[in-house]
Amino acid sequence: MYKEKMHEMSIALNVLDIASEQCRRADCAEIESIHVKIGKASGVFCDALLFAFDAAKQDSIAKNASLHIEEVPVTGLCSDCDKDFAVEEQYILSCPLCKGTSFTITGGRELDIIDIEAV
Repeated sequence: MYKEKMHEMSIALNVLDIASEQCRRADCAEIESIHVKIGKASGVFCDALLFAFDAAKQDSIAKNASLHIEEVPVTGLCSDCDKDFAVEEQYILSCPLCKGTSFTITGGRELDIIDIEAV
């Protein structure tokens, strides 16, 4: 668990750096909230990221900010049945529709900052 929290801490710091830089460019003084999309297959533990964000924001222009996380399911395209699918699991071994093993992951690995609210 220690390594997981360290991984999420570096992500939290990176999100804060990006948001702070955007805030400065827009001549804003304080970040109120940051909205991110995180794919289920990204390897990021949302609870650990929230914990890390709360710890990292203390001495920043985001000290009162909240982090809002939207989890994105894993999506794929099966080569066997030629259909798109979405699953909530982190790992996929076969197509949930036809059980075929030839597929391409099309989503669920993202970690994107969607919106920054600042004043």
